[in-house]
Amino acid sequence: MNKMSLGKKGLDALKKAEGFVPNLYNDGGKTKGYCTIGYGHLVHYDPCDVKSFKSEEPFVKGISETKAEALMKTDYNFAENAVNELVKVNLNQNQFDALVMFVFNVGRGAFSRSSLLKSLNAGNYNVVPAELRKWNKSNGKVMKGLTNRRNVEIAIFNAGVDK
Repeated sequence: MNKMSLGKKGLDALKKAEGFVPNLYNDGGKTKGYCTIGYGHLVHYDPCDVKSFKSEEPFVKGISETKAEALMKTDYNFAENAVNELVKVNLNQNQFDALVMFVFNVGRGAFSRSSLLKSLNAGNYNVVPAELRKWNKSNGKVMKGLTNRRNVEIAIFNAGVDK
């Protein structure tokens, strides 16, 4: 299988799913959230607290969208690598993009242990939408935002190959 990269449509969908926030904010994760900025760039695994974390210092005054896009590229490279390394079956660009979006959100570890990956690697492409739908909870609670995100990933995964 050739090494693939996130396509423009996938990148646009990922940017839309993450949303641009120029200042530090607490996003998802634990009850109080993880310190994040830009397009879902994780600053650290605790709530934002400028007095306690040196990792926040570069972001205290916020960032431009250009800086956020640069951080995002670095961040989604790990997701591209995970999909390229862990998926053993052929993917079209839309399928790859949907899986990169998913891994960007849940992380390589969760993806590597998932029944989604096991099913896909067994050639069961048709179960991927149902497997993606399972990943819509945070702390055991169904989250509308995650449900919406999974629906976008499913639509991209199921989209035909562009001609």
